[in-house]
Amino acid sequence: MSRLGKAALGVGALLVLIQLVSFERTNPPVDGELDAPPDVKPLLKRACYDCHSNETTWPWYSKVAPVSWLVHRDVVEGRKHLNFSIWASVAEERKAKKLDDVVEEVEGGDMPPWFYLPMHPEAKLSPEEQQRVLTWARHAAEP
Repeated sequence: MSRLGKAALGVGALLVLIQLVSFERTNPPVDGELDAPPDVKPLLKRACYDCHSNETTWPWYSKVAPVSWLVHRDVVEGRKHLNFSIWASVAEERKAKKLDDVVEEVEGGDMPPWFYLPMHPEAKLSPEEQQRVLTWARHAAEP
């Protein structure tokens, strides 16, 4: 067997072996719905909820390592930073800070992230949709 053939066999074996390292794909219970206007909530569900709620839709590739590791990490981190499924239990001053972060991320074009959009083109918000989210977040952040 050639050197290239051995390398390919080694890479293939490694790809098979890493499938043994998996993560639980869970959706904890929703602990209070987000109170957002009817023209905003569907946008948030479409563009944000996969990583920022307990209502994640786990795609097929979330079961294939090493991509599954990245998806798991993104969901865990997303829920840690902002989780709309526990919004009702978040203190008001914390909500205001989170909403300011939403404004910053959406205005900066950082959410949804660029690497999420190729597999989830429906998550892309039009400029008009972005404006609706921004208007809601700014207004909801006011005391």
